[in-house]
Amino acid sequence: MAFMCDICGKKPLTGNSVSHANNKRKRRTYPNLQSVRAVFEGSVRRIRTCTRCLRSGLVTKAA
Repeated sequence: MAFMCDICGKKPLTGNSVSHANNKRKRRTYPNLQSVRAVFEGSVRRIRTCTRCLRSGLVTKAA
């Protein structure tokens, strides 16, 4: 899947957007992905990772 975090595997969530009149339509919420140069599996690569992984220190950025 293209829109997914390379570290934790976080993907878009699906659900309903409910109006005041209780009409429901499908919606998707996407994770906040950032493109980062990082050390990944022993080599420096450009990966897409969510901000939760960046903030918690799971990603080692390349110099």
